[in-house]
Amino acid sequence: MPINTLQQLTSAHRTSRSNYQLGSFLAFIAGAINAAGFLAIGRYTSHMSGIISAMGDDMALGNLTTVLAGFALLASFILGAATTAILVNWGQRRNIHSRYALPLLLEAFILLLFGIVGANLSLYVQLTVPVIVFLLCYVMGLQNAIITKISKAEIRTTHMTGIVTDIGIELGKLFYWNRSKKRNEVHLVLHNSQKLKDYLLLLMMFTAGGVIGAVAFKQLGFISVLPISIALIGIAMVQIYRDLKVLPARL
Repeated sequence: MPINTLQQLTSAHRTSRSNYQLGSFLAFIAGAINAAGFLAIGRYTSHMSGIISAMGDDMALGNLTTVLAGFALLASFILGAATTAILVNWGQRRNIHSRYALPLLLEAFILLLFGIVGANLSLYVQLTVPVIVFLLCYVMGLQNAIITKISKAEIRTTHMTGIVTDIGIELGKLFYWNRSKKRNEVHLVLHNSQKLKDYLLLLMMFTAGGVIGAVAFKQLGFISVLPISIALIGIAMVQIYRDLKVLPARL
């Protein structure tokens, strides 16, 4: 990947193209981590809808311990999103290049920890399973908040409900029959072909990540997250290096 493209992924100066490029990469990661996490601990951690629904079921059934566990997972996701907001706003206040790269670097280190902790899963099951679940929920909140903040809530990467809905809306516009094709018609319905392509790309990347993540985890185990972590570090360090070069002048 050319260095200019890497710079644009986490650049402070955003474009719609760079937003969707980063979004596609993060959607792939979310799909891979979600699938690997399910194989590791039997739970999806990328979307809160299922967790909240399960909490409602458990509350109705009187399973208070499981309800409390659900609250903890929800809190982990929220804490991850809050961490991204803190890091990005801190970077914006100081006008640094790596304002969007810092959360990605943190995500990379947590995924490394996921690999290390997971490798000892069989030794300390009662300790490692909860830690892994909380870490993955935290990472998903962290990552989802990055692209949400960058794209002004236009793009999501950790769950596809909104993306699939957007695809349906654009397809509805595409197949809508206008009685007239005049551009000045008040109720003329037109689809946005670029948005449809972008949404389909996000969906395909998430799906591809899920398939590859599941296969890689099945074959390699927890070490399969290392390439993802290394890729995140590489992308993040492009902007962090730019800040480190000018750091002595600021001191």
